[in-house]
Amino acid sequence: MGTDVGPDNPAQRRVEAVLAEVVGRGAETGVQVAAWHDGEVVVDAWAGSADVAEGRPMGPDTLVQAWSTGKGVAATLVAVLVDRGVLAYEAPVARYWPEFGAAGKERVTLGQVLSHTAGLPQLPPEVTPERLLDLRGSADWLAGQPPRWEPGAGPGYHAWTYGLLLAELLRRATGRTCDRLLREELAEPLGVGDELLFHVPDRLLGRLATCYDGGWADRLERMPADGPFTVAVPRGVRPVAALADRADFRRTALPANGVMTARAVARMYAALACGGELDGVRLLSATTVTAATTGRASGVDRILGVPLTMGRGFVVGDRATVPVRPRGGFGTSGSGGSTALADPAHRFAFALVKNRMTVPGLDARLAGEVRTALGITDR
Repeated sequence: MGTDVGPDNPAQRRVEAVLAEVVGRGAETGVQVAAWHDGEVVVDAWAGSADVAEGRPMGPDTLVQAWSTGKGVAATLVAVLVDRGVLAYEAPVARYWPEFGAAGKERVTLGQVLSHTAGLPQLPPEVTPERLLDLRGSADWLAGQPPRWEPGAGPGYHAWTYGLLLAELLRRATGRTCDRLLREELAEPLGVGDELLFHVPDRLLGRLATCYDGGWADRLERMPADGPFTVAVPRGVRPVAALADRADFRRTALPANGVMTARAVARMYAALACGGELDGVRLLSATTVTAATTGRASGVDRILGVPLTMGRGFVVGDRATVPVRPRGGFGTSGSGGSTALADPAHRFAFALVKNRMTVPGLDARLAGEVRTALGITDR
C-alpha cells in the first residue's frame, strides 16, 4: 500500500485504514483512491493485488477497468469540444451523422444522448460481445432504430448505446476516433495521457489489472429477463469480469466505459470542481462546466427503475440513503463499485477504482470518510 508516498493528513490515514481492512478480509482484491480539495491532492492511496495469479500488486499507475465511470470522462471530452465550438449540445445528432436522422430521430440532440433521454437504450436481444464491439456495425443498427419513447421525455439509462452513439458522432464530427480525441484534447493536457483511457493499447496491457467477480455477476443474473434493464443490457453483454478480461473488449475504444487510475480521473474532476482549470491548465470555461453539469432531466429512470437527475453526461446529486455524490455534486459510477465525482461547492473531487466487482457501498463509505476528515459535512 502507498503509505510512504501519499499525503500525510487525516484523510489519507482514514483511507489507508479502510483499504487495509477491506483487502485484509478479502472483501476487495485491489483498490485505488484519490481525492483533491481546493486544487491540492489530499488522498492518493492504493492497496491489494492487480493480478492474484501473477502476484502483481496494485500500484498507483495500475490501469483498472472502471466501467461506466468512463461515461463522465466521455462527457468531459464532449464538454471540451463544445467549449471550442466543435460541437453544440442543442445540435441534432444528424447534423454530424446524417444517417442517424431516420425513424423519427431527426430532432434528437447531442444533449439528449448525453442525458440518456434520446430514447435509444436498446440493443438486439441476441447481441454478442463480438457484435457489440463492431462499433461501426452497431452504430449503423442504432441509426435505423426508432426511439422507444419521445426523445427528451425523461431519462432511461443508455448503458452501452451511450458509448456507441458518442463514438460514431465524435468520429463523424471531427474525423478522429474517440480514443485519439481523449488523449489529445483531455488526457494529455492534464498530464495523464496513459492513465485516462477508453481502451488499453497493447503497449499498456502490462499495467492493466485483472478483473474479478465479487457477487456482481449474480446480482445481474437475478435481473428479470423481460425487464427494461435487459433491453439495454442483454444477457450476452452484461458488464461482468469475464467480459472485462476479454482481449477484444480491452482493446476496443467504447466510451460507455473507461480504463483509468483513480489519480487520473480524480485530477480530471478536480479541474471541473475548480471551474474548468487546474494547475494553470484550463480545460474549458466555467460557463461550459455549468452547462454540462446542471440537471436537465429528472425522474424515475426507465431502465434502472430508480429516481435520478441527469446533466449532460453526469448524474447530478444522489438520492440514495447513503449518497456517494453530495447535493450539487456530479459524476458517474461504474458496474462493480467504481466511482468518480466533483463537488464544486467545496472544490472537492473524489475517485475510487477497483478490480473486484461487488455491490456498491465502499464508494460512499470512503467518500464520506474523506469529506469528514476534511471538515466537509454538507451532504
